[in-house]
Amino acid sequence: MSISYFWSIDKTQTLKSIPKELGFLLLPLLFMKVQISKTDKEKLLKYYSFSMVILVVFFLSRAIIRFSINQDTRAFFYHGENDDDFGLVPKLLNAIHVSVFVAVAFFYFFTKELKSKVDIFLSLLLVGFLILLSSKNIILVFIILVLGYYLYNTKSSNKIRIRNLMIFIVVIAVGLSFGKIRNRFQEEFRNNLSSKTSATLQNGVHNISIYEAWNNETFSPNDYFPGTAFRVYQIRMFFELLKEEPILLKGFGLNASEKKLLEKEKKYNLYNGYGSFNFHNQYIQFFAELGVIGLSLLLLILAKNIKNAINNKDFIHFSFAVLMISLFLTESFLSRQRGIVFFVTMYCIFNARVDSINSKS
Repeated sequence: MSISYFWSIDKTQTLKSIPKELGFLLLPLLFMKVQISKTDKEKLLKYYSFSMVILVVFFLSRAIIRFSINQDTRAFFYHGENDDDFGLVPKLLNAIHVSVFVAVAFFYFFTKELKSKVDIFLSLLLVGFLILLSSKNIILVFIILVLGYYLYNTKSSNKIRIRNLMIFIVVIAVGLSFGKIRNRFQEEFRNNLSSKTSATLQNGVHNISIYEAWNNETFSPNDYFPGTAFRVYQIRMFFELLKEEPILLKGFGLNASEKKLLEKEKKYNLYNGYGSFNFHNQYIQFFAELGVIGLSLLLLILAKNIKNAINNKDFIHFSFAVLMISLFLTESFLSRQRGIVFFVTMYCIFNARVDSINSKS
């Protein structure tokens, strides 16, 4: 990332971004000097998970107070906008990111062999909050992970396993039946399945489908890109840039791709602001800015992570690995400092050397 300054097409942006990325260097150096025990690792995950419970209680309380004042049910769902903070969490905090934080905490309580009533209650609390955050990608991956755990990892009897599985399915089904959550899924599927000629018109705003995002020669300021369609458009822009620019090996430079995306915004006549968004895909973000070398390093890091999770038979670690792989498909998570701190810290905790002697030191 630092070396990319020398060939960056926007040296000012690259230089400003390097301090934000220092977690990639400093946190692993710290863990290289520290040898933690298995008990220490469990304590760290415990403290983290209970901290997430406190965060959840805070934002649920905030939503209840805001609803009692404004009578606006949007206070319980997703995130608002920067200029209209009406959601469950602020836009700056990002509901998708919070979903990952909460999901990792959930698996701490969920995978305990002996669960107390408190553990069960906190698990249900975190599931409910995760559903309210309405992140489609994380919810789907979360469901797959839970089903996988029930089918392959739980040591409960078949009768208890089926009972717990049915309870989980009912909780998810009830959660997804809420109007605003259901509408988010329906809107995404409706727009994604529509063709160039069947995309819907609402209040003069044209909802772009995946087909249009990939094929249209031009757009208009009235075009709105739902989440998946916008990400498809960004993938299209990346492949265009890959053909037009010599970025295969080294990329544009750290945080230097925005300049090119703004040029594409003008070329395709998009609504002002779309060009300032990053690729919303960590793999493409690294490829565009750091070339195939940066992408290869990221893939090696992720491969090592999931390999260790499988070898250690640690389902919390495995859940973290899978959530990161899936999150990187829809978010440039490592372009945010909180994303870097979360990913690198958790990565180091799960992959750190474990001291066989459980010493207090």
